[in-house]
Amino acid sequence: MNQAIIGYHKDAEDDWVAQLRCGHFQHVRHEPPFINRPWVITTAGRFSMLGHTLNCKKCDLGEPADLV
Repeated sequence: MNQAIIGYHKDAEDDWVAQLRCGHFQHVRHEPPFINRPWVITTAGRFSMLGHTLNCKKCDLGEPADLV
């Protein structure tokens, strides 16, 4: 199920995590050549992706919202 990005935070390993409208979190790493998300590197890039949707597999599975 597609869910909009509403914010970001960093996890314990200093990786960026998108906060989705549904209450779930999803890592948004930039690790070329496997994962290409250069927008995650800068504040402006992350801001530009607010409202963009990501496929939330946790919603598909009916999992409860994540806790910070």
